[in-house]
Amino acid sequence: MSANGGALGPMVHARVHVLTNDGRHVVGTLRGFDQVTNVILEDCAERVYSSESGVEEAPLGVYMIRGDNVALVGPVDEELDAKLDLSGTRALPLKPIKF
Repeated sequence: MSANGGALGPMVHARVHVLTNDGRHVVGTLRGFDQVTNVILEDCAERVYSSESGVEEAPLGVYMIRGDNVALVGPVDEELDAKLDLSGTRALPLKPIKF
């Protein structure tokens, strides 16, 4: 990890998306991370995709995701995210990542 915390350092205290290797999409405020990309999120929820009933958000509160299960961490555009109609969004569930 570099002195400034690498790529995740600037995202601490910001809303982020985390996609996991097992096909989950978690959105929350990044509170911390370590050198193996274990991440701690606060005020987070899992977005569960369905082609029939739209996107549901399951609240998780404070949540830790092990680094070996993190596929991607990216910032949330909060203005754009607030405009999304998740209940009207239809999508197939995310699939696990195969290496």
